[in-house]
Amino acid sequence: MPTARGGRIRQAREADILRAAAGVFAAEGFAGATMQDIAAAAGLPKASLHYYFRHKQALYRAVLADLLHDWLAPADALTADRHPHDALGHYITEKMRLTAERPEASRLFASEVLRGAPEIGDLLRTELRALVEDKVRVIDGWKARGWIAPDVDATHLFFTVWAATQTYADFDAQVCAVLGVARLGPDDLQRATDHVLRTVLRGCGVTTPRHPRECEDPPQETRSDA
Repeated sequence: MPTARGGRIRQAREADILRAAAGVFAAEGFAGATMQDIAAAAGLPKASLHYYFRHKQALYRAVLADLLHDWLAPADALTADRHPHDALGHYITEKMRLTAERPEASRLFASEVLRGAPEIGDLLRTELRALVEDKVRVIDGWKARGWIAPDVDATHLFFTVWAATQTYADFDAQVCAVLGVARLGPDDLQRATDHVLRTVLRGCGVTTPRHPRECEDPPQETRSDA
């Protein structure tokens, strides 16, 4: 169907533009980046870039909204019926994978937040806040089932995970300097991932389920009048 095909082509082209723009914005900042630089990075004529995004601010905001969506997606693993050892483990591992695969995206997002989030403050106060509130309810449910320590502050747990995972992108120069390497390789990132997993899970009092039935609600006592 031509319309559907055209829609897929447009989506693919926009995705390529957003990824190229993220790299340019991360390297040059909003003020230093130009539409010409972004068009060149995306392999497009400047006129074609303006067809998809009329001006730089619109493209910058689209890039940040796309990044926020990507960073939030791993939180889908945090569900009420999934044991926190598995759910938090998946969430942290995916956050570390994104940090390794798209460090420029993490640095761009951090730069926007450090400036007071002028372009995406509304998204942080709506989408991000709503997602965190929803996942806090999930974690509170884990507490009620005895799957996680009762004194865990569910909201601040997210701040801890974000800081622990994204530091390997946002402050990679510092990490590399201390480790004595030019860049973080797969072994370095796996070591970091293992450390963050152990630290968060142990700190939250999460243990490995010994049996699938540990992920079920405890049986309710029955009262007999006999």
